[in-house]
Amino acid sequence: MPAAEPPSETPAGVREVKSAARTVELLEVLAARGDRPARLRELAEELGVPRSSMYALLQTLIDRGWVRTDTTGSLYGIGIHALLTGTGYLDSDPRVRVVRPYLDEASEALGETIHLARLDGADVVYLATRESHEYLRTFSRVGRRLPAHAGALGKALLAEAVEQRLPTGELAPLTANTHTSAATLAAELAEVRARGYAIDREESVLGIAGFGFALRYDEPAVDAISCSVPLARLTEEHELRIVAVMREIRTKIESAAPRASGAAQWR
Repeated sequence: MPAAEPPSETPAGVREVKSAARTVELLEVLAARGDRPARLRELAEELGVPRSSMYALLQTLIDRGWVRTDTTGSLYGIGIHALLTGTGYLDSDPRVRVVRPYLDEASEALGETIHLARLDGADVVYLATRESHEYLRTFSRVGRRLPAHAGALGKALLAEAVEQRLPTGELAPLTANTHTSAATLAAELAEVRARGYAIDREESVLGIAGFGFALRYDEPAVDAISCSVPLARLTEEHELRIVAVMREIRTKIESAAPRASGAAQWR
């Protein structure tokens, strides 16, 4: 009989609760699949769980609204309570509340798509978006996740990061223009630090340029704002105006978002 695996521990040294970890892993898998529902067999195999255990977990989460199933009971997707929890995160975050009106201001001034995103591990997650009213425009959504090395938002934050946060080895490309080596990325991050903002020219989406600005109300910065614009509409004059406006917006946000005395500082 094989020896039992030792219990895993969290970074804080607390023993991990396996049932909770399995539940979170399942929800993350379903969320990552987007509009591709999963079958019981697929989920059991991906998470290395017996089908009977996976079925029981799915039924529990269905009853509580975290997972949904189709009329046949054979397909599973993320449930509406995941949306409610995500909305609660945004509504409770003081940084997001401070930044939102400045995103409106940038959108009105530039007529382009404006984003707020946060660094989460090796990715950035979109927390707020103001879409351009132009017919030709970029599209994004709150909750979207992108590799930090592949866009202006992520590069702006990686340029501010401590060494332990920088990606290593081969990097996954999103387009032919995405950095695929840590060495070339590091060289550009040095340019970003010298320039004060990051530029993405078709690195994450073909036909789209982005200009990212880290928000330095935390050290190292974990939030950034950006302006995305179709290359077909990006003249030299428009680029200069984007940079000038976004720099001004960053300064306003950083001035309006000091650390509140006694407020919780989330990690």
